[in-house]
Amino acid sequence: MSLLSKLRDLLGRPAEPELTADTPGLVVVAEAFDPVEADSAVLARSPRWVADRPAVLRHHLVLPAGRVEEAAAILAQDGWDLREVTRTGDEARLHATRVQVLDALHCAQERSRMAGLAQRLDRGRTAAVAG
Repeated sequence: MSLLSKLRDLLGRPAEPELTADTPGLVVVAEAFDPVEADSAVLARSPRWVADRPAVLRHHLVLPAGRVEEAAAILAQDGWDLREVTRTGDEARLHATRVQVLDALHCAQERSRMAGLAQRLDRGRTAAVAG
C-alpha cells in the first residue's frame, strides 16, 4: 500500500469518540477486589483486556464523608474524577475514575496510591475495576 493510500485511509476514517467514564456501552474488562491478587494476574485472566487500548480505570473507595472534597482535590491533580455513589451516616462510597491504557505496573501503582489515600484520610478500603 502506498503512502498516499495510507493517508487517504487515515483521513477517511471517522475519529473514535473520546472515551470517558460516561461513554455508553462500557463493559468491565477486568476487576480486582482481592488485595493480594497481582494486577498482572488480573489482566492475564481477562479475555476482554486489550493492552494498547485506553480503558476507564475505576477504583472503589470508602472514605469519611467529611473528607470527600479533600480526596477529590488530591485526585484531580492527576486527572482522576471522584464521584459519590452512596453516603451512609459519616461514610461515603465513591468511585475514582480515569481513562488510561492499562498495564500491570500502572494498575499496581494506582491501587497502591488509592490505598495510601484511603489510609491517609482515615480509611483503608479500596478495590479496582477496569472497564
